[in-house]
Amino acid sequence: MTGKGSDLLPDGRLERTARTRQALIEAYLEIAREKKRTPTTAEVARRAACSQRLIFERFGSLGKLGLAAFDHILQTRARTEPDEQVLTADRQARIRYQVGVRALRCETWLPVWRLVASVQGTSHPLDERIERVRALTRARLELMYGRELDTLGASERAGTLIALEALTEWSCWGRMREHHGLSFEQASKVWIDAVDRLLPPTPPA
Repeated sequence: MTGKGSDLLPDGRLERTARTRQALIEAYLEIAREKKRTPTTAEVARRAACSQRLIFERFGSLGKLGLAAFDHILQTRARTEPDEQVLTADRQARIRYQVGVRALRCETWLPVWRLVASVQGTSHPLDERIERVRALTRARLELMYGRELDTLGASERAGTLIALEALTEWSCWGRMREHHGLSFEQASKVWIDAVDRLLPPTPPA
């Protein structure tokens, strides 16, 4: 059997390949979060309990594994889209939801984001992914706070979005947690209060 039929072989090779690929991505991300630096090939292979050769077979290079890990983060993000009930909730409920999602994401991925940001400008595929993350952040802000933003003129709306994006940046979360020593809950409360102050009044339903 050849071609697409080979994917249906009962030997489980396709499934094992997918499992190995996922294990390597998770190992890369775990090490990056723990050590706050780019993992080595040996570290990833050891954590994933496989040979270094498999990294090159599955991804071609450690750099491409890093891109695949970043794509995994993007896919995880896409699965947290708010539902209609959240989007139609009152002002405070929407702010708490948005800040909660953003804070958890920053808490989880801040070390990896710092690694990515430190090499920005050295890889076009990586730069594209960074801009995609930022575009998604802006789009989420517009989605969650559209009711308030729609009351503003074009210039003021753009400025408010820029301020909201800057406020909820990864670096801001890191500064609150590490430099100022705030707990997760305290830092989240700072964001909730600041977002509430930045947004214009909510128009009547």
